[in-house]
Amino acid sequence: MRSNADADADAETGAGTDADAVVAELSGLVFEVTGRLRAQFNAAAAELGLPPAQALVLTNLSGPAPMRQLADWLSCEPSNVTGIVDGLERRGMVTRRPAPGDRRVKHVVLTEAGERKRRELRSSAHALARTFFELPGSDQRHLRDLLARVLAGPSASTDAEFG
Repeated sequence: MRSNADADADAETGAGTDADAVVAELSGLVFEVTGRLRAQFNAAAAELGLPPAQALVLTNLSGPAPMRQLADWLSCEPSNVTGIVDGLERRGMVTRRPAPGDRRVKHVVLTEAGERKRRELRSSAHALARTFFELPGSDQRHLRDLLARVLAGPSASTDAEFG
């Protein structure tokens, strides 16, 4: 068993623990998985003639949403969203409408053509993800549950272990 002095010495010398190595490996694996999923999503979007940013808007837009919310989804400045929405609007996939409570705020709304394209995109992306996560059903569910716990935060993990 390691003493506090050993842990302090490791901290001072920069030596990591096995747990640190596992966390580093987990982080690397999650980034790699994310990168591959993003590449697959972008490929599915390209097959449908959509740039990645437009595809992300389509997949995330389930109801009227202000431009600022789209900027949050895309992790970009609201001014960048204008060009993305302009492109979708030119294609007839979205329209802009004044927000009910504030006519200065514009909500982006899917059109019927946008709904169809979104279904195609989601179907194609899901088919690619299904092959990526080709694991036995119980492993898929376990991985899903573990990722959900990670996303819920440390208190959820602690509660689940000790509750």
